[in-house]
Amino acid sequence: MRKAIFIDRDGVINDDTKEYYIHRIENFSLNPGVVSALKFLQGKGYLLIVVSNQGGISKGLYSKEDVDRLHQYMTEILEREGIIITDIFYCPHHDEVENCLCRKPKPLMLQKAMARYRIDPGQSFFIGDKQSDVEAGRNAGIRTILIKPNSNLEKVLERIN
Repeated sequence: MRKAIFIDRDGVINDDTKEYYIHRIENFSLNPGVVSALKFLQGKGYLLIVVSNQGGISKGLYSKEDVDRLHQYMTEILEREGIIITDIFYCPHHDEVENCLCRKPKPLMLQKAMARYRIDPGQSFFIGDKQSDVEAGRNAGIRTILIKPNSNLEKVLERIN
């Protein structure tokens, strides 16, 4: 079994103060400490998996192609720094528009990742900036770390063994 760091995207990896639904490359910027924190965690043997609600798709604000393009851009930036994102799971639904089984705080995205990559939830963590992230992690049996939105990710490293 492997260990992983599950990471919410908006507000944890990238700044989301400029726009509520980040879907354009020109509005994407990494939060402080993301590169150094992810390098450190990767060096400790953690898989890095992004788990994100992208309800703007369901609301018709942007497309799956917009999200995929942004994720490609994000992974390329991180790869240039030597950081490999193992996978990205996102829910395109929004409960104002439709019901689904994957939107956080439901644990389905985490459970899929754990099954696909043989991840031990007892050795893994979920870092998020919303209560729905915490609940999703707990619902999947993963320890959770709640941070303030857009804060320095390096500050959580002491809480991860």
